[in-house]
Amino acid sequence: MKKNIAIIMGGYSSEYEISLKSGQVVYESLDKDKYHVYRIHIFKDKWVFVNDLDEEFPINKNNFSVLVNETVIEFDCVFNAIHGSPGEDGFMQGYFELLNIPHTSCGMYEAALTFNKRDCLSVLSAHGIKSAESYYINLGDTIDEDAIVNKVGLPCFVKANRAGSSFGVTKVYKKDELQNALDVAFKEDNEVIIESFLDGIEVSVGVLTYKGDITVLPITEIVSENDFFDYKAKYLGQSQEITPARIDESQADKVRVLAKKVYQILNLKGFSRSEYIFKNGNPYLLEVNTVPGLTEASILPQQAASAGISMSDLFANAIEEALK
Repeated sequence: MKKNIAIIMGGYSSEYEISLKSGQVVYESLDKDKYHVYRIHIFKDKWVFVNDLDEEFPINKNNFSVLVNETVIEFDCVFNAIHGSPGEDGFMQGYFELLNIPHTSCGMYEAALTFNKRDCLSVLSAHGIKSAESYYINLGDTIDEDAIVNKVGLPCFVKANRAGSSFGVTKVYKKDELQNALDVAFKEDNEVIIESFLDGIEVSVGVLTYKGDITVLPITEIVSENDFFDYKAKYLGQSQEITPARIDESQADKVRVLAKKVYQILNLKGFSRSEYIFKNGNPYLLEVNTVPGLTEASILPQQAASAGISMSDLFANAIEEALK
């Protein structure tokens, strides 16, 4: 009997347009002979099932069902394609866990932790995982520009603590640029992390549970045409994403072992994609994404293809793992 699969997409953050694209790719890729697949748009003002005629049917939030032509549809599994809030920060995970509906992402706590860059890096540092020097500021704090520069140096990166797709990120070269960069970051979040600049090769490593085993996908090297791997580099083609990465086998082994270790320490499930920069031959962690981009141009699907895993198989595996 075919399972009813809800693909949730959209969300409440600046990443909603990317999420809609990811969700649409998942919808088009899944085998319709195997699954009944439903596109569910999640926005602050509406949760709706959208059919192929673009007709909208409201979701009953009490049990995450939908009434379509006098038939109530309930879902066997949820495929989470929401980047940012509320799909990547734990809210949807907690909701589905309360309803006892399987979903393809990690648990509520793990999602909340990984979405909070400051907390995630702090937890992992206790396990010996290296990251950039950092300085924390919250909205309303007194800004001591000299203290920031003394701690992290210049250039540095000013980042919204809980945001993705490089929204709210600025590379700062001069002390007098800090305030404007903070203003940009505070538009995305009321918490900011300022990090030292790491000059080295940047790589992205996908890890997932594939057919029951934690699997590290081929490594991708990121070469941005811009000053860093910003929104335009990620989504408007202003970068080279080279899979497999042009690094020696010693570096590749180090970052593969580290990415798997991060996945295990954080008790992740489903997909993850973590970013690293090599400094003196060692990988330094930048961040962990638990709902990475899933379009044809996104890094994790590129890595899966390099490993011989089709989009259809990649997404079906996530569902089957969740249903276990």
